[in-house]
Amino acid sequence: MTILLDFLGCKVNSYEVEAVGEVFLKNGFTFFDINKDKEPTVIIVNTCAVTQTSVTKDKKVIKRYRKLYPNSVLVVMGCYAQFAYDNIRENLGADIVLGTSNREKIFDLVSEYLKNHKKISLHDDNNSIKTYDNLSLTNTYLTTRAYVKIQDGCNNFCSYCLIPYIRGRSRSRKAEDILLEIKNLISNGVKEVILTGIDMSSYGLDLDDGVSFSDLIEQILIHNPDLYRLRISSLEESQLDDKFINLLKTYKQLANHLHIPLQSGSRKIVNLMNRKYNIDEFISKIAKIREVRPDISITTDVIVGFPGETEEDFLESYNICKKINFSKIHVFPYSSREGTVAAKLKNQVDPITKKERVSRLLTLSNDLEEEYISKFIGQKIEFLFEEYNIETKTYSGHSSNYLSCAIDSDENLENKVKEVIFSKENYRYF
Repeated sequence: MTILLDFLGCKVNSYEVEAVGEVFLKNGFTFFDINKDKEPTVIIVNTCAVTQTSVTKDKKVIKRYRKLYPNSVLVVMGCYAQFAYDNIRENLGADIVLGTSNREKIFDLVSEYLKNHKKISLHDDNNSIKTYDNLSLTNTYLTTRAYVKIQDGCNNFCSYCLIPYIRGRSRSRKAEDILLEIKNLISNGVKEVILTGIDMSSYGLDLDDGVSFSDLIEQILIHNPDLYRLRISSLEESQLDDKFINLLKTYKQLANHLHIPLQSGSRKIVNLMNRKYNIDEFISKIAKIREVRPDISITTDVIVGFPGETEEDFLESYNICKKINFSKIHVFPYSSREGTVAAKLKNQVDPITKKERVSRLLTLSNDLEEEYISKFIGQKIEFLFEEYNIETKTYSGHSSNYLSCAIDSDENLENKVKEVIFSKENYRYF
């Protein structure tokens, strides 16, 4: 019996589908091989619903798998499935549909379906989802780097976002379970662990053990001295407390790269977005980080064209990004989502203006990225090499500050650390 795994959207979705897949592998399944297997026994698709474009992609992927493999058991889960389960089951051909909970039950649900071939829809209202799904990884097909999910759900209710309504409220994973998973991954050869979650800023608030996000980071570093690198996929300004900054100062294992979403540098727009931070405090915390890590790479997300954003608001955001001196800006044009507060706001920005502002901010991002990268040209930098590209015949990997390079080598560099003289010839944009 074989299984095919696919996901759309974020790294959390990647982790979830891989963790579900591991349950099947432990029960005798193997990965589907298109070169030798006619059809997978089971297909699992983890969906995304962060934008309308994401939903369109979800539908296309589900339809494609149903058409290609009509006899496979098609399982659809995730954010889109949370609110469109009827449509997915009745019109898109899925056999088993469940949303953003109960994923630890998928193997049993598939076993049930294989016996009676009756469609299954397992759906919980997001307000009733109170506990963290019991999913974990002991191994990963990403043999060098592994994502570890520490939390699910969100309490922030940013005015442009549906996630709290789809994923439910924040649920934290117990620290001991996280530590055990990381220990198992390291014992299986993983050298870099990337922590991920939906709203890691709320980690620990629902637990009784008093462990905060910074406490968790400290425990991971203390209990895993053999871990080569600990990276954090994304974190909010609220997580940048004094303890976290001291951990950056103390532990070289903690990656020299942080992704901290700004979303807007306009004070007015930040308030309309219901983002819970003060721009001046945001800038101040970045400055504190750079006091202990002067060469750190700090990247961010910015939404352009939010309802009510004037040219002056955009320029305020643009200038804040320039002042903070991010090493890269991920720029997103605002996408209206039915059911959010922002969709009802007046003064929606027209598409042409959005496109023009996106272009200007991307130009700034490219300039900042070039400026950051240029600082390291000619320096010896330690890279963890992750994979071999058979077409280019090069090994590629990342440094602690998320520089990416690709080099030729007669030595097998996969999952190995090597010092490289960083140059324009071997770097790849990150």
